Amino acid sequence: MNLDQLLDDYLSHVAIERGYSPYTVAAYRSDLVELIAFTEARGSTDAASIDLPLLRDWLWTATERGLARTSIARRAASARGFTAWLTRRGLLGADPGMRLKAPRAQRTLPRVVTEQAVTDAFAALSARAAGGSPTEVRDLAIIELLYASALRVSELVGLDLGDVDRRRRIVRVLGKGSKERMVPYGAPAARAIDRYLDESRPKIIANASEKVVSSDVASAPTATNAVFLGARGGRMGVRSVYGLVAAILAEIPGTGPSGPHAFRHTAATHLLDGGADLRAVQEFLGHASLGTTQIYTHVSSERLKQSYRTAHPRA
Repeated sequence: MNLDQLLDDYLSHVAIERGYSPYTVAAYRSDLVELIAFTEARGSTDAASIDLPLLRDWLWTATERGLARTSIARRAASARGFTAWLTRRGLLGADPGMRLKAPRAQRTLPRVVTEQAVTDAFAALSARAAGGSPTEVRDLAIIELLYASALRVSELVGLDLGDVDRRRRIVRVLGKGSKERMVPYGAPAARAIDRYLDESRPKIIANASEKVVSSDVASAPTATNAVFLGARGGRMGVRSVYGLVAAILAEIPGTGPSGPHAFRHTAATHLLDGGADLRAVQEFLGHASLGTTQIYTHVSSERLKQSYRTAHPRA
């Protein structure tokens, strides 16, 4: 079996048996396609040719191309997963990935939106939604839920109607590694979500159906249980949410971050600033490791130091 076939088998393994998300699988594919091309350029076409010197040369070449340390670290992780699987399959005598080291990725503190900026963003969205436009009511519900429940974008667009418990104000989320968790949301988000589901979502479906009829297309929009719908009546995509958040934050000077994760980082930081327990925040965010959550304690500390330096006369 050649390397391309082995790669397809491995990606099926991590997607089906390990439950990796489509985005993770796509990242693995991108990295490992490069590794296979590098291997074949050396005149090798079988798994046994993937050894430690080859892996080190591959990473070194990427470093010489100027790739960031985070990208190099990700490539090393992709290679280690692949060689471990090849070893378990009996295609490698010993796992060369076990001894593969990569530069430690620099961990930068996530940038967060200030409470005033969040307030301004919601005020602007609420003013737009007051006109009753179905998509603007939907956009308000999206941003409210992103901030209220600190969801990943993939988790938000993956929500189905049955995942939203409107009575208890809880959403059932399928996170990384297909791990399920229950996340609460507050009263402002509840009002926005209820209005969207009761009034605007049916209008989006109706408008999409009218467009199909007017364009003489035979088939109606595909029925979907997705909570958040795009203009054509189908499940809203990650890229659309990115564009929405970027547009909102671009209107607020000094907000810094522009991606949907800005609201996830902000919610986590504001929870800790408000006295929430670190372990509770870990569960809220769906982090497998407490160490991942602890980055937000550093953000809170830095914000406290900045306030101290600004306000204390002897700082």
